[in-house]
Amino acid sequence: MTTTDTLRKNRAGRGSGSRRPAWRRRETWAAYGFISPWIIGFLVFTAGPMIASLVLSFTNYDGIGASHTVGLANYRHLFEDPAVAKSLMNTLIFAVLRVPLSMAVALLLAMLLLRVGRASGFFRTLFYLPVMTPSVAVGILFLLLFNGNVGLINHVLGWFGISGPAWTTDGLWVKPGLVLTSLWSVGSTVIIYLAALKSVPRDLYEAAELDGVGRWNAFRHVTFPQISGTLFFTLIVNTIASLQTFTEAYTAFFGSSNSQTYSNDAALFYVVYLFQQAFQYTHMGYASALAWLLFLVILIITVVQTKVSKRFVYYEGDER
Repeated sequence: MTTTDTLRKNRAGRGSGSRRPAWRRRETWAAYGFISPWIIGFLVFTAGPMIASLVLSFTNYDGIGASHTVGLANYRHLFEDPAVAKSLMNTLIFAVLRVPLSMAVALLLAMLLLRVGRASGFFRTLFYLPVMTPSVAVGILFLLLFNGNVGLINHVLGWFGISGPAWTTDGLWVKPGLVLTSLWSVGSTVIIYLAALKSVPRDLYEAAELDGVGRWNAFRHVTFPQISGTLFFTLIVNTIASLQTFTEAYTAFFGSSNSQTYSNDAALFYVVYLFQQAFQYTHMGYASALAWLLFLVILIITVVQTKVSKRFVYYEGDER
């Protein structure tokens, strides 16, 4: 082969290779076309409002008239407003109580479903149906079940000689009552845990049984590491949801018929206070600053959880 033939072959190879990026570009644009509805929705309904709220957080705006720039006044007021600290503390206490309890209950129910066998489909549906219940109805259900005088919970406790507390009026019991009510909707977490439990290799349990490992140690050394990634995912999701809790507490304690109950302070969660500032007092600029403070709190907590998770979350193929 002469030098000229070699040059021609190399040019032909470069020419054929240059067509591949064109195909790739077409495939890339096709992919963007498929995900464009999500991109448009994200820009219009998520990124756009976030940017708008950031701008509004530096203004005094009532939602109707013109806005007036106030600089960092709204953010300075966050540290001077006692309701911010109170609502944030209520929310953190609620999250600390709810997240581990809901995860434990969901995991227990998932492990029970794993042993049901053919009837698991029926019970999966049964456990998930409460998730479809509107949150407003759950708030009303809270008032009916946890009424200190005629509520079903205290009535059942009376069967065992236990005098139930005033769940809806005693500030000490308001948040525990709301936490127990939130267990109504653990069905989605149960389904996630059930899928994770089914994915654990059975040969690991067989090997543990041959080694004489008991059930608790099998759960600790086999089940928990295998589903730790799922547990971490639900920890993040449930924490964020708990920090943004709103509907049940607002329906039960801040509706038109409950606006004067003295237990309101115990149920004043952060998003409830944010809602009041935005739509009851029309302090849109201050409410936007509240929203960005909540975003910062959630971001910090999520980063801490991610850092801590490296110690206990196991991923297949991880060398640790």
